[in-house]
Amino acid sequence: MPFCQISLRAGKPEADRQAILDNLYKAFRETLGVPEGDQFMTMTEHDAANFRYGNAFGVTRSDDLVYIAITVFDTRTPEQKKALYKRIAELLGESPGIRPEDLFIVLTGSAKENWSFGHGVAQFA
Repeated sequence: MPFCQISLRAGKPEADRQAILDNLYKAFRETLGVPEGDQFMTMTEHDAANFRYGNAFGVTRSDDLVYIAITVFDTRTPEQKKALYKRIAELLGESPGIRPEDLFIVLTGSAKENWSFGHGVAQFA
């Protein structure tokens, strides 16, 4: 049950934005075993004045940078996380053609009791 928030510079074609959403979902399904239909993602676009980045950690980024913040249950193994990062880079490299240097991914684990999937109920508490 990933919750994914994507941030990027404004102006990308709709086809590129849809490819990002579709391929993230595909990566979740392939590496984390996310069930069919389990899609909880948002995308926000920012003008240049409200979108900053640096070239820290020896990575030369461009204005095509995409921030991906993923929150999942805290039960994911390091191997699953590594597989997810790799698969995201592969799929988004294929379509819409994002360079791996332009992917900044943060994955946060959260205890199951911290989630409510609707009706004001903590389904796993």
